[in-house]
Amino acid sequence: MAKNGVHSFVIVDDDPTMAQAMEALLTKDGHKVTIITSGKEAMDQIPNIAPDCVLLDLMMPGIDGFSVVQKLTKDDRLANTRYIIVSAKAYEFDRQQAFRHGAHGYLIKPINPNTFTEQVIRILGDHMNLSFWGCRGTLPVPGEGSLRYGGNTSCVSIEFPRDELFIFDAGSGIKALSNHLMQQKRKRIDGKIFISHPHWDHINSLPFFVPLYMQGNEIEILGAQHGDLTMRQIASAQMEGVYFPITLKEFAARVYFRDLREEVLDIGNVTVSTMLLSHPGVCLGYRVDYGGRSICYITDNEMFLDDSEFYNPHYEAKLANFVRGCDVLITDSTYSDAEYVSKVGWGHSCISKVAKLAHAGDVKQLFLFHHDPDQTDDDIDVKLETTQKLLNDMGSSTKCIAPQEGNMFEL
Repeated sequence: MAKNGVHSFVIVDDDPTMAQAMEALLTKDGHKVTIITSGKEAMDQIPNIAPDCVLLDLMMPGIDGFSVVQKLTKDDRLANTRYIIVSAKAYEFDRQQAFRHGAHGYLIKPINPNTFTEQVIRILGDHMNLSFWGCRGTLPVPGEGSLRYGGNTSCVSIEFPRDELFIFDAGSGIKALSNHLMQQKRKRIDGKIFISHPHWDHINSLPFFVPLYMQGNEIEILGAQHGDLTMRQIASAQMEGVYFPITLKEFAARVYFRDLREEVLDIGNVTVSTMLLSHPGVCLGYRVDYGGRSICYITDNEMFLDDSEFYNPHYEAKLANFVRGCDVLITDSTYSDAEYVSKVGWGHSCISKVAKLAHAGDVKQLFLFHHDPDQTDDDIDVKLETTQKLLNDMGSSTKCIAPQEGNMFEL
């Protein structure tokens, strides 16, 4: 396999222009590339080359790409080789057929030079890319006090090897994510937007997510029903004429809505579990499990101090079990302990309780999230240092991080 991040590729494509374009993008980043122009030559030569990855067209004369993948995946000499289909066939049937035959990824031509290499490396490494677009709570806070951690409200994204895009909450940070996707000239986005709850700081920029207005994209919006209000009605209500000049009817993408409760969803090879959280109204926490790794998104959530009349040990034990062993816990860390004294019952947690949760749940990494709008970057630094000390004093192995807007973590 790769040494120092350099991979060996075989491109199998009878279109020399396309093959050379992919070669140029990969070699630009230092990777080694061999080009083969037919399916028969691929089956004859690839076992001796034993590359890290085969980029393979489907529609080739003689032996098609499906047949090539089906045969090569059975060759013991290629046990460590991954296969990515690069085809002009955008049909879901062909995509699923490729995965059934053993492909690890499926990219659609024409390739996007802005994202091609990133997509290939993510598939090759079987990575999840976790990105932060908004880390604040309650309302956006522009200005000098929020230059390092950013001033946007809740929005986090996860990209998977098969190019699925999961988005958690649509606070003002989703506009930064939208800008990022547009700069990359992303097309045919297959995305899911998971809403924790419909308070303004978690949904106020959903109408500014440009992929919703682009034909060819397919986006599902998921969240809890509130009484007799469905997720569709909640999204539609904030875009009514009195609040916003554009309605859901302007969406050009195929947009679906799904009402969630406490449940487990199997989405392809990703499992998403939900849990009701301690917050006014109906609020859901999410756990994402993929390939033996897990990310928990738990905001907004109040854990009362142990000596409080509202302390609920059953709930906190249930929450610790929900996040148990996860690689990343992104959770409501709104207040310092001193600030929390005057904010009891507001639906948010203080850092001593957050540290106890991470330790009790044997969490690998704790990400502080949903910061109070009155806190400056320096205040967040203090929260981070205090939480790290609390974990250290407990003898915890949990690492604590305060992510900044634009940070991307590879899992």
